[in-house]
Amino acid sequence: MRTDDVSAPESDPREEKFVVDASLLTADQLEGLAEEYCTRYHGLNDIENPLEERTRVLDAVRRGDLVVWFDPVENTAGLGAPSGSGA
Repeated sequence: MRTDDVSAPESDPREEKFVVDASLLTADQLEGLAEEYCTRYHGLNDIENPLEERTRVLDAVRRGDLVVWFDPVENTAGLGAPSGSGA
């Protein structure tokens, strides 16, 4: 068998994470994503109140420094960098 005949299976594009326009989400949904982001990245550090970062996180979403990623396989959303693998 020749090695050039073997190829890696292609990923299903329906299973790839994608960016959701934050304007399509409610304020409560964005607030929840910001809280989850704060506790995920700051909750285990020596920060007394990681949720104090929530306003800065929401501002970053408005500026486009953070975007909402949706994972159709896991059926979850999260905040992450605009490029790359997402949340």
